[in-house]
Amino acid sequence: QVQVVESGGGLVQAGGSLRLSCAASGSIFSINSMGWYRQTPGKQRELVADITSGGIRNYADFVKGRFTISRDNAKNTVYLQMNSLEPEDTAVYYCKIRKWVVGSTLWSDHWGQGTQVSVSS
Repeated sequence: QVQVVESGGGLVQAGGSLRLSCAASGSIFSINSMGWYRQTPGKQRELVADITSGGIRNYADFVKGRFTISRDNAKNTVYLQMNSLEPEDTAVYYCKIRKWVVGSTLWSDHWGQGTQVSVSS
């Protein structure tokens, strides 16, 4: 019904950069927000950044000034530009799409499979 696919992860040295992309497809009527989360072993998934359909951005404190989230509403795509990467940023990064349910004021969340980001010291 709804597919969410991330790409752009990889291995970089500390101080390097990566650009993650996430594209949503399928039964998309209207998107409420799009965001990036990350998870490491032994920890719960945590918010990295998200953006509403109106362009309002929210960042976790640990990435402010280093990461930038953006989106292309026409393509149902969200991006995460990651600069000045640190070893502590190593994690699986997941994309989440929150969309409105057709014919109602309710929403539904859809997650991607994740993309690995590894930062070496």
